[in-house]
Amino acid sequence: MTKWERPRRAVDWDAFKAEMEGIRWHDDPKYLDARSRDYFWYSPILNEQLDGRIGELIILPQTQDEVERIAGAVARHRVPLTLRGGGTGNYGQCVPLDGGVVMDLTRLDRVIAIRDGAVRVEAGARISRLDDAVRETGQELLMYPSTRQLATIGGFLAGGSGGIGSLRHGMLRDPGNITYAKVVTVEPEPRVIELFDADIQKVQHAYGTNGIVVELELALTRATEWVHCAALFDGYGTALRFAQGAQEEGLDCYLLTAVERRFAAYYRKFGALFPDDRDAVFAMVAPDEMARFTARAEAAGGRISFAMTKPEIRAAGLQPAYECGWNHTTLQALKADRSWTYLQVAYPRPFDPDLVMRQMHRYGDSIYWHHEMARMGGDIQIFALPLVRWQGREAMYALIAELEETDGCTIFDPHVVTIEDGGMKEIDAAQIEFKKQADPYGLMNPGKTRGWTADMARAE
Repeated sequence: MTKWERPRRAVDWDAFKAEMEGIRWHDDPKYLDARSRDYFWYSPILNEQLDGRIGELIILPQTQDEVERIAGAVARHRVPLTLRGGGTGNYGQCVPLDGGVVMDLTRLDRVIAIRDGAVRVEAGARISRLDDAVRETGQELLMYPSTRQLATIGGFLAGGSGGIGSLRHGMLRDPGNITYAKVVTVEPEPRVIELFDADIQKVQHAYGTNGIVVELELALTRATEWVHCAALFDGYGTALRFAQGAQEEGLDCYLLTAVERRFAAYYRKFGALFPDDRDAVFAMVAPDEMARFTARAEAAGGRISFAMTKPEIRAAGLQPAYECGWNHTTLQALKADRSWTYLQVAYPRPFDPDLVMRQMHRYGDSIYWHHEMARMGGDIQIFALPLVRWQGREAMYALIAELEETDGCTIFDPHVVTIEDGGMKEIDAAQIEFKKQADPYGLMNPGKTRGWTADMARAE
């Protein structure tokens, strides 16, 4: 593994900065370094490739008009442009491979309008603030990542796929979840393009390579005061089958995450609430479903370890349930032991818990498991984001091949920076065609999509 050698473009920075009069920018090396990183260090492969790749100027627009001014200057000066939200991605989405400008959108954060069933919001709004705002109207977001506190809604659109709430509402790209996106083009005279419904897929999970998303409209649902709880079981297979059954029976939950007991050492705040001799199902359960949830757990030989509202969880000094699953499990482990990395696994349908038990037996202490109950395209889809003991690149890709070829799983590779290699497995032609409109000079987040080649760039 070696750092990528990508030549930087010659830019007249004095002339460029002169065009930024009245817009906040920074070129201090420490600030540049801090705003050119995300959580790519979860992957030893990406950490080797991306560490030290930084932008040359950080710009912080506060209005959509300022975004358009920056986009125009970027196009005129042919400066590489990388967009940044909360910086909570794991694949180097906001790491500038070619230097240039990093546009931090976190000050573009207005909640524009909330109505029954929908919210219009600027892309830089933090998801926690947005969810709090819509809750004041008796509604809530359909889903959010485990990094809810720091992540922005635009970053979730550009780099995410699902998370907490996907059990109930599917994945981010499922129809009806996002209904509108406003995109600013990177041209000398920037245009605004409005996308609706299915056309939003042109920019969803595109890593900010094909247009500056400045505004979104998201669907909402009625707010629920979810009970954050954990059920403990003697055996991971039992815990996993309980979570699977709870989903299949339609218990009203916002989260169901099965976490094996070896994670207990990394969930130190819970102490006896998650002991190392029991496997857990962390859940967010509707209050009127807690009796049924408890009865089902006890019928399976389990017990409820705790059940609290979010304010009660915070008062007790514990983490909310949404920070006990998805990729927060990786973060918890890496805080204590940097020899871990992870994978992202989608299981074949219908889900077979016996396959998981065979995998646990096969890999022993080299992999720790947890599984996420979700939906995709209207059907139940089980995911895992297991901890994997780092044994080198060759061992990692041998493991990926075995999981795919022997077990029939699909691996969304978190050790690569390109959209296609990490998730979709193929070039999204619609996204590339849209890039020709919205980023005709190929300036946005260069190096993050294999679908764009230099000969596609507009000549003039």
